Amino acid sequence: MTEPANKRACEEPTSKMIEYPGEDPAVRRFREFLSVWTVSLTSLESPGPQPDYDGAVRFLEREAKDIGLPFKCFELAPNRPVVIISWEGSEPSLPSIMLNCHTDVVPVYQDKWECDAFAGYKRENGDIVARGSQDMKCVGCWYLEAVRNLRAAGKSFKRSIHMTFVPDEEVGSVHGMKALVKREDFKQLNVGFCLDEGLASPSDVFTVFYAERSGWWFTIHCPGNPGHGSRFIENTAVEKVRKILNKALDYRDAQEGKLKADPAMKLGDVTSLNVTMLGGGIQWNVVPDAMSLGLDIRVTLSDSHQEVMEMVEGWVREAGEDCTIDFFTKNVKSPVVCTDDTDPWWSAFSGACHKHDMKLEKEIFPAATDSRVIRPLGIPALGFSAINHTPILLHDHNEFLNERVFLRGISIYEDLISNLASVDEQ
Repeated sequence: MTEPANKRACEEPTSKMIEYPGEDPAVRRFREFLSVWTVSLTSLESPGPQPDYDGAVRFLEREAKDIGLPFKCFELAPNRPVVIISWEGSEPSLPSIMLNCHTDVVPVYQDKWECDAFAGYKRENGDIVARGSQDMKCVGCWYLEAVRNLRAAGKSFKRSIHMTFVPDEEVGSVHGMKALVKREDFKQLNVGFCLDEGLASPSDVFTVFYAERSGWWFTIHCPGNPGHGSRFIENTAVEKVRKILNKALDYRDAQEGKLKADPAMKLGDVTSLNVTMLGGGIQWNVVPDAMSLGLDIRVTLSDSHQEVMEMVEGWVREAGEDCTIDFFTKNVKSPVVCTDDTDPWWSAFSGACHKHDMKLEKEIFPAATDSRVIRPLGIPALGFSAINHTPILLHDHNEFLNERVFLRGISIYEDLISNLASVDEQ
């Protein structure tokens, strides 16, 4: 995986959080979390500023102390801390509830934003415009605020509740959830059910995700004959790249056509493909001796992983036997979480939503979350963000969440947590 071509996307901002007098304390805490610069980089050795995970840890430690809960922090790799804030249940031997949030966010192209993406700016209508406002610091703050209110109301539950805040989700989770689940610290949590992130919904429905497509990120390396830029050289690296591009984009068009032809289909129901990186060349008049292209494929549940892999290998083989594939990540097929009313976890989740008259729409998550690591362990995980009537702007310019939506979400999570932590022993 190469570094972002445009380094301005990873530049650390220098401004401080904007203050708004008379603001709801929960909203202020949310904006404060958003102002912590936790931009993911592709590796521990990436040049440039590292994510301010220390700032995130300080914020979370203060919140745990204010709420009155024990705080645990340890590193999964250098400068890759995980935080666990736990609320022990009255029957701690029962499998616990895990409320997961990743603390990292993706880079921004600051010149495309209407404001500093890390200043917690709020429009006059209450839109909080900041990186992470949808993906997914809002969810982490919903956990904290809901637990704060439940404890203040004197509530207690059978099952223990663990709020986990992990790094590196946006760059493959290698030094995040994938490392955490291998540790004894995770096993001791005895997790029985997990809530993770979802997506905003532009309509009146709320989407809930019971599975997700399998993300494959890989680079195809194409060597070729070099030479002078004035000649018709045979068997060049660029020709090989073109052959692969033609096949890949034809496949992309076919999958997009399937999606558009059936109104009942959602993005998660088809396999998507995007060429995300192209590399090679050293000078205008020199034909390069090698080129590379990076692909992002999200394989849907109904497609065979073996058949998709054989298809890609066929493209590469036809381009040239010396072309090779180098995987950065290749996720396994996602287990499917039961969303039948007879399932106690689903019944607890959907019951809390119905209490708020929420219309639920079940979908396969089109991208990737830390649930891709949790579900294969046999732990049911649902992806959900309490956001509707809001455009989907994760990873986009001017990502925002309205403060009214945020405040409403707190009460929704209060009921979600209450129901899930009260599920009887199965």
